Amino acid sequence: MTTATSRESADGSAEPIARTHAGAVRGRREGGLAVFRGIPFAEPPVGDARFQAPRPARAWDGTRDAFAFGPPPPQEAGIQGRALLLDAPTGDDWLTVNVWTPAPDPAARRPVMVWIYGGAYKLGHSGSPGYDARRIARDGGVVVVTLNYRVGVEGFARIDGAPANRGLLDQVAALEWVRENITAFGGDAGQVTVFGESAGAGSVASLLAMPSAAGLFRRAIAQSVPGTYFSDELARDIAAAIAAEAGLRPTVADLSTVDPRQLPAAGEALGTKMHQYQERWGQAAPTQTPFSPVVDGEVLPTTPWQALAAGSARDVELIAGHNKDEFRLFVALGGQLGKITDEEAAAALRTFGPGPDGERAYRAAFPDASPGELYERVHTDWLFNMPSLHLAEAQVAGGGRAHVYELTWPAPGNGGVLGACHGLDIPLLFGTFDADLGALLFAGSEPSPEARSLSSRFRAAWTAFATTGDPGWPSYDTEQRLVQVLDAEPQVTTYPEETSRRLWHAHTFRALPLIS
Repeated sequence: MTTATSRESADGSAEPIARTHAGAVRGRREGGLAVFRGIPFAEPPVGDARFQAPRPARAWDGTRDAFAFGPPPPQEAGIQGRALLLDAPTGDDWLTVNVWTPAPDPAARRPVMVWIYGGAYKLGHSGSPGYDARRIARDGGVVVVTLNYRVGVEGFARIDGAPANRGLLDQVAALEWVRENITAFGGDAGQVTVFGESAGAGSVASLLAMPSAAGLFRRAIAQSVPGTYFSDELARDIAAAIAAEAGLRPTVADLSTVDPRQLPAAGEALGTKMHQYQERWGQAAPTQTPFSPVVDGEVLPTTPWQALAAGSARDVELIAGHNKDEFRLFVALGGQLGKITDEEAAAALRTFGPGPDGERAYRAAFPDASPGELYERVHTDWLFNMPSLHLAEAQVAGGGRAHVYELTWPAPGNGGVLGACHGLDIPLLFGTFDADLGALLFAGSEPSPEARSLSSRFRAAWTAFATTGDPGWPSYDTEQRLVQVLDAEPQVTTYPEETSRRLWHAHTFRALPLIS
């Protein structure tokens, strides 16, 4: 901490200071913006606060330097984890926010956008280079907040003696921080938009259904919503298996004996053998992801689709959408492109297709599809595309308004074989073509004018929606089904994946059950 005296940055300009309820913070001037990093919104969730709901951050004296991102929450050390955590700071102060603002002027009252990262509910860090929000804040004239939340065992394992969905409760606490403090950064607490991708979109969908999040945001953008939510029984069974990997019971008392940085290894170990539990865990087993929001009946009373259809978020304006070839990224990362057999396709169709006759229905609907195409299609539909579409349809059914999009522009890296795969929307939205996933999808090449144009269009639509509620295309209804197709030549058209939509029309996305 430092005293609240004025200081100059390297270019001679005064460093910006904002006064939060907990104390004053000093940021940096960067590219015409004021940027504040690593501001605590809750106490470090360690010691007696571990595995508990977040507690408000303690106040500090003087002015705190907000120059560096806070440390990421403990998480797996897989390939994605290593990329996200490269050169990341260490420490226990995981629950922090970062702010990019055109000016920390309390009179400005600019729209606020709050980003929630993805990572299968087991990875992620708001300080990752791919989430550098400068272009969104600068191009859209908005205040952007990014936040950390607990992932993996710390945030989502269903353990005795702890509230469910602690990672979601962290997000609520961060939104409460925004409500109480964002005016000091030039933001309008009454005009907040939450936006997120993958598990971040699943978090956004959950927030729409959570009583504790009601009133904390006005608009929401859900990019590639995963359809996986766990029933309480399934979540407890998976948590017991995770704890068993460490030779422990799934209780706060037992798991607290393991260092937070060591505990992710238990979840990672289970992830490699989840397929062995398919008879008990059903569709959750092949995902290799032992974490999802838990429909516990309290923190998350019902699934988002059920909640929205009942009108829980009818006053919140929504964008929901997906990418055309979502699952191809995972097929490629697994070294399976061009190698899927008909037997593997058949197993996927039986496991994930809608209804008891999913395999026959898919083969009849896509008669010319190869095994690889069928395998990708059913995974894409089950995991991301249909959950995203159904979220919009549930919002409309509940009396709310929704806009739908599909990204069809193919990633240029690796010869374009990845198509419009999962995660492509992140480097396009943030303009971070050479960071994190962008480095793979753009293969280190200089982005083309076409890519830069689409990137600008993404930001323009998202920030216009945050400002006015109108992203620039019509709202969705179940008669015309108009959506924005994002490609080199964007267009508004009838929902492009009509064949899949019809296959899934009568399907209900429920919390995944414990089978036996």
